[in-house]
Amino acid sequence: MIVGLLTGWDCGIADASNDWGLNGTYVATSNGEWAKTNDIYHDEASIRSKWTIKTECSYPTECAGTVATDWGWNAPIYMKSGVWYVKKTVDNWQPCADGTSGPGLQVFRFYPATSDGAGADLTSSTLMGEDSTTGVSGSCGSSRVLFITMPFKLVKAA
Repeated sequence: MIVGLLTGWDCGIADASNDWGLNGTYVATSNGEWAKTNDIYHDEASIRSKWTIKTECSYPTECAGTVATDWGWNAPIYMKSGVWYVKKTVDNWQPCADGTSGPGLQVFRFYPATSDGAGADLTSSTLMGEDSTTGVSGSCGSSRVLFITMPFKLVKAA
């Protein structure tokens, strides 16, 4: 092995590869037609945006980077056990009875999927998962929080 390293043999150890990560422009869609509010189906607005993603990976399952969107927000992105996560705070998200509002934590969770979404396909440029936002307990003077979840799809732009 040492001889191979000194002479430049390919020993099967991959460099940190950007091929493992997500890089480029993607179209993100949160499908409000299938939204659930506190686990009950309830139509919400569907949201489409453009995401510019930059990640670096040290292993195929260990990646991190940033997302910048055309909606003006930026957030960290990371992969854990083959699933990607983007988490951000949404100010003034949960309406309160007194007319004020509290923040929410929005979490996008997605993985590379087959075209029908039935399973994982690590070579796919289409990622599917969930967009969920949860209010902060106590922000409206009560421990009851608002929880909205909807299907999420991320597609690599051409």
